[in-house]
Amino acid sequence: MAIQSVADPRQVERDRIWNEKPTLRLMYADYHRRLITACPDGPLLDIGGGTAHVKNVRSDVLSIDILPFPGIDVVCDAHGLPFLDRTFTGIIMIDVLHHLERPIAFLKEASRVLRSGGVLAMIEPGMSTVAYPFYRYLHQEPAEMGTDPFSPGPTKASRDPYDANQAIPTLLFSDANRRRLNELVPELTVCHVDWFSLFAFPLSGGFKRWCLIPSQFAGALIKFEDRLPRSVQEFFGFRIFVTLQRIR
Repeated sequence: MAIQSVADPRQVERDRIWNEKPTLRLMYADYHRRLITACPDGPLLDIGGGTAHVKNVRSDVLSIDILPFPGIDVVCDAHGLPFLDRTFTGIIMIDVLHHLERPIAFLKEASRVLRSGGVLAMIEPGMSTVAYPFYRYLHQEPAEMGTDPFSPGPTKASRDPYDANQAIPTLLFSDANRRRLNELVPELTVCHVDWFSLFAFPLSGGFKRWCLIPSQFAGALIKFEDRLPRSVQEFFGFRIFVTLQRIR
């Protein structure tokens, strides 16, 4: 995958929307806190940092991305991390895995740079019963549930970093694929796969210009969603929160 040296205009637009939407900032502050809290104390790596807004929550995070932007510390491909073995106690990611060409190769690379007991925590699109039609028919990125998540995509130097299949994380961390995942990446064990963000995320509009929920109500809605039964979250959830731990 080619690494760009000039800021992508889509990143510039995302940063502009971030600054204009307090509801979006509130939601992502919640995402960042969830991810950081899941990781042990110590050096923390933010993969696919985008516009590096995680540093508003924890300033010492090392942020990397394949696209340059102010706040990104290292521009690199996540499939080949330029760090020594066992460097980090935690790795965090938001909406990154479903953009990667070779998810299994990435997980092996992530495990390499994690210390024993270190945690890889990620938030990704969740293909729940309610969310899947939204992602499949209304979102600009594809959501192809018939894909084999273990099959590497074609390696193309000209590949757009925004190319994606939003279904990959849901497929990869499903109960049906857990044994195969453990066989391919035995260094990492899946600790949690939790569903959340039932209404707040779709109502926020994400990084679109529109928003259907005022910021003063968003925080209360997020807390309400977290108290709902797990069965309700799994049926309605638009996000999955996954944690894996390095055990060797």
